[in-house]
Formats: sequence, structure tokens, C-alpha cells
Amino acid sequence: MAIILDKGTPVLIQGITGREGSNRARYMQDYGTNVVAGVTPGRGGSDVWNIPVYNSVKEAMVKHGNIECSVTFVPGPGVKDAVVEAVDAGIKKIAMPVERVPLHDTLHIVALARKQNVRVIGPGSLGIISPGRGVMGWIGGTQELAEKVFKPGNVGVMSRSGGQTTTVCWAIGEAGFGVSTAVHVGSEPVVGTNFAELLPLFQKDPDTHMVVMFGEIGTVAEEEAAQVIEQGGYTKPLVAYIAGAHAKEGVRFSHASAIIEGGRGTAQSKMAALNKVGATIVEKPMDIAPAVKKIMKR
Repeated sequence: MAIILDKGTPVLIQGITGREGSNRARYMQDYGTNVVAGVTPGRGGSDVWNIPVYNSVKEAMVKHGNIECSVTFVPGPGVKDAVVEAVDAGIKKIAMPVERVPLHDTLHIVALARKQNVRVIGPGSLGIISPGRGVMGWIGGTQELAEKVFKPGNVGVMSRSGGQTTTVCWAIGEAGFGVSTAVHVGSEPVVGTNFAELLPLFQKDPDTHMVVMFGEIGTVAEEEAAQVIEQGGYTKPLVAYIAGAHAKEGVRFSHASAIIEGGRGTAQSKMAALNKVGATIVEKPMDIAPAVKKIMKR
């Protein structure tokens, strides 16, 4: 098993006829993702890489039955409408591999998703990959690179950094282990799914034996994850790294959301909260894989 995306999970691509939508559709298909349909208004009746294209998500759902997931390769200003359309049609899992989504649109998307019990990943996410099973979004880039970097295994990975999601998974593979599912939650100030919401999913997945969290300063996502552990919502081992430990208050680091204000969101507060609930805290990214190896060999 895996979380969110498994082998055979039916996936739809919104914006499939655009340059990025077409290129990523080919990649997702080559990797083995069950891409059953695409949607571009006004382009219904055509196809992309033998994937049928429809004018609306509802039309695709009528033709193909219960499609579980959608990936929105739509420019930032148009993402809200695309997500609303997918939610209205009954899609329950949506990945948004797009940046520059207006904040008020993101807030609308997140509120709608929570109201309708829809899992939204992003915005600003590279996507999700369950090695050997499927991929949604940009993560991995090409079939050859994805197969080289993302080895199937029992370590869940969740990260605020798209590039480091790939690096962490590569390091885990080099250490002799593999990944169940890797999720780049997104790099925007507000995202649809946070660490605290992913941990219970990994808890329920029998193929995930432990989780690696690549966090960063800013927001309280890591503290919220610690609360989940404290409340018993996640009981497996957790290795955590917090980027930006030396950033001063008021200085932006890496992503738009990574700013310390009023003593909140510091690396120290995050590490203290995670340490309190028994997580293994590492000080450098290069220490993640050795920590995984030590835990997995117990």
C-alpha cells in the first residue's frame, strides 16, 4: 500500500493540452500512473498520448466512473476555478503543482476542501510519488530519474522543500532502504495538507514503518505534527530536520512562508516540540539517512 496514490488509482489531469500538462501527462503515464482522462475546456474529443480529453471534469467522470485524483496543470490565477470544478464533480484528492496562486484563492480552496472532505496537496507542490506505483505532478521529472532516485520501500517522506524531497529520497535509497510515499506539501504560506494531516495517513499504512520530515522555519506545521504524536495519532518512528536554524527573526529563508516572527516558527521551538514527543532530530541533512538506517535496523 501507499498513502494518497497507489498502483491503479485513477487519475485525471486538468490542463492536459497545455505544454506542461502534456509533458507531465507523458511522464506520469510512462511511470505507470493510471491516467484515465484529461480536461481542457473547448478541447473535448481530442487526446493527448492516447489519453482522452474532455471539456469538463463532470463529463470525464460520467465516461470513466469514479476518478479519485486530479492534478491541476493550470496557471496560478486559474487554479481556484479548476479545483472548484473538480470538487463539485466528486474528485476527492487534488494535487496542485503550481505556484503564484493568489492567497485569497488558496484560502478559498482550503476552506472548500475541508468542508467537502477533499485532500488537497499544494499549492506550490512538486507533487506526490509512491515509488513503483504512481506519480502525480512534477516530482521525479522523468521516468529514468524517478526510477533511479525513488526506490520502493518502507520510509514515508514529507517535506516543505521540493528539491530536498528528491534529495532525501535519494539518500534513503543510497543507504539501502526505500520510500513508501513521498509528499512535497508545498512551499506557499498556506497549503491544503500539512504534516499533522499526513502523519495519521502514514500511521494507517502498513507499508510505512517510519517517516522522515524535512521541515523549515516559519509557520507552526512541525509543532502541530508534534501534537499529533503527543495525542497518539502517530506512533511510528519519526526523523526530523528543520532547515533555517540560524536565520534571525524577521529574515526570510528559502520559501515565502519561512519567516520567524514574534518568537513563533523558530527552529528551536520546532525541535523542542518534536524532541519532547520522541522524534529523532538531526542537525544536518546528511544525517537523515544514517538516522533512518539506525532505526530501520533495530
